[in-house]
Amino acid sequence: MALTQKLRIIIGSVVTIVVIGLVVGITVGVVVGRRKPATITVEKRALQILENNPLIDGHNDWAWAFRSRFQNSINNLDLNNMTQYKFERNILIHTDITRLRQGQVGGQFWSIYTRCDHQGKDATISFLEQIDLMNRIIAKHPDVFQMAKTAQEVRQAFSAKRIASLFGVEGGQAIESSFGILRIFYQLGVRYMTLTHNCNTPWADQNQVDRVNSTLIKNNGLTAFGKKVIEEMNRLGMLVDLAHVSKQTMLDVLNISRSPIIFSHSSAYSLCNHTRNVQDDVLELVKKNQGLVMVTFAPGFITCNSSNDGSIADVAAHINHIRKIADIDSVGIGGDYDGVDVLPTGLEDVSKYPKLIEYLIDQGDWTDDDIIKLVGGNILRVLEKNEQIAQELQKTMKPHESLIERNELEVYNLTQCRYLDMYTTTV
Repeated sequence: MALTQKLRIIIGSVVTIVVIGLVVGITVGVVVGRRKPATITVEKRALQILENNPLIDGHNDWAWAFRSRFQNSINNLDLNNMTQYKFERNILIHTDITRLRQGQVGGQFWSIYTRCDHQGKDATISFLEQIDLMNRIIAKHPDVFQMAKTAQEVRQAFSAKRIASLFGVEGGQAIESSFGILRIFYQLGVRYMTLTHNCNTPWADQNQVDRVNSTLIKNNGLTAFGKKVIEEMNRLGMLVDLAHVSKQTMLDVLNISRSPIIFSHSSAYSLCNHTRNVQDDVLELVKKNQGLVMVTFAPGFITCNSSNDGSIADVAAHINHIRKIADIDSVGIGGDYDGVDVLPTGLEDVSKYPKLIEYLIDQGDWTDDDIIKLVGGNILRVLEKNEQIAQELQKTMKPHESLIERNELEVYNLTQCRYLDMYTTTV
């Protein structure tokens, strides 16, 4: 009987221990199950986004740096480390392979640019020299750079861990008012053209005509020939870039373009009232057009204060303003590295893009999808839409063949170095 009682006590104790164990286990399991997943740092989150989605910058003047400082000679240059080359006032080149990789750059529109002084003389030649330069850079480092002419080719290059390289002609003077030259540039891989630089073309006004007391000749926006240029760019699938044009030119283009347009390197006029920037009413039209403003880092268009180069926060303010007015689908990045001498603190060279992304993430109202659109998703959409519309237009629209009116060239004194054989008078 004593043994039976003892056995009952032992069994009861075991059962109690088992029950307690089950209760504790379930409780711990519930607590563990409810525990929030470990948070990742903003640095890690930015890195993950950029590792899986291409950051595509709208404007980089590396080619101009080689022309202005090395006469386009690159055979003996170390493109991995351009910081070793020193220039007056200790100005450094902002771009090289090492820093592009550090900046997680997945695609770049390389600016094909020469000065307005070439217009009416050797503009086309000088722009072709810049295309040749970029082709040689790509050929010199085929493991780093890959030419891209379509949105799909950008994605392919990114998948191959190469920097997708696209060309953007910065300044309509490059085509010397010729549809034939425009088409040749497209065939050579140019996928956007900035209609003007800081000089008028005979068919479009640049931004400086909007300055107070400007005495510059005005076309009053786009001329009839300029409107045909837009039609031909739409037909080709070449993006129209409004970064340097006057407000009236912006309005004229947005009124007639069948394809989404871009501003490859401009910012918000409401935060910095420079004529290179985009006013809110134009931002609303960009949204309607499904176009894109790629925010520049150039201090003159960010702070409007020559004694203040700005900061990441200042650039982010422009991004956020454009996002607010034109929506998340209409904002991108166009740093303008090597197109300016100084840059905002924290964005000193092409290695710094992740810092901007980290700042935006840390603000708390940017989702991963928002960041993906900002860094590259939006420009890929715009590029793809231009390709699709071009395919449709080419089914019914023939290439433009007309000449610009001779008097339009004469107004800008652009006939002396031009053999006008196609302007013969019929007898």
